[in-house]
Amino acid sequence: IISVSGRPYALGDLVGRAQAIIQAFMPGEEGGTALAEVIVGATSPSGRLPVEIPSTIVGQPSTYLQPKYGTPGIGMSPVDSIPLYTFGHGLTYTTFKYEGFVLSSNKVSTEGEITASVKITNTGSIPGVEVAQLYFEDPVAEIARPVIQLLGFARVELKPGETKEITFTIHTDRLAYIGADYKRIVDPGIINLSIGASRSELFATQQLNITGQKRAVKFDRVMRTPVSIK
Repeated sequence: IISVSGRPYALGDLVGRAQAIIQAFMPGEEGGTALAEVIVGATSPSGRLPVEIPSTIVGQPSTYLQPKYGTPGIGMSPVDSIPLYTFGHGLTYTTFKYEGFVLSSNKVSTEGEITASVKITNTGSIPGVEVAQLYFEDPVAEIARPVIQLLGFARVELKPGETKEITFTIHTDRLAYIGADYKRIVDPGIINLSIGASRSELFATQQLNITGQKRAVKFDRVMRTPVSIK
């Protein structure tokens, strides 16, 4: 199935009947060439979903940033809102292995920074590009926060059997949110950091303890999560 569209469609009734699904979000005048190259294997696809693909027509496409009461399985709605494909999902013609997810420290102040590193190996027989995605969860905060949130990502080109180490530099500004007093803050507490291939394919989690006093974050806050690959 090739879905050429400007928005996600419910594909739950078709997924079991197709050997593959290609999502092309309005690919433009070179879209035909790009699709042909993916189909015949001249190009190994490396795209990842920026939205979620619903399973049924009553499920709404989501950016995945819902709080806990917006997730399935807690009896808030009779509608099945479990997506068919989650945020960040995407396949290619090879496979990858994640290992050795570590933090430079499991403790950081509300105005500090740490690094998170992981090793990724191409375990298939052809070259490919993996998109490693770093997520975080703030289980206790002044307000309801998203269940999980993307913190950073890295596109890693790997030959068959090749291993590379990816390191993310995380400043606590990136964990800030609008608190109960409508000010952007970083507060002490536990943050869960996870690494994986999508929002639903997380291979490892590390716990980070933020210490110190609650801090107001100003307009010049750190907005990026730098990445190094070696």
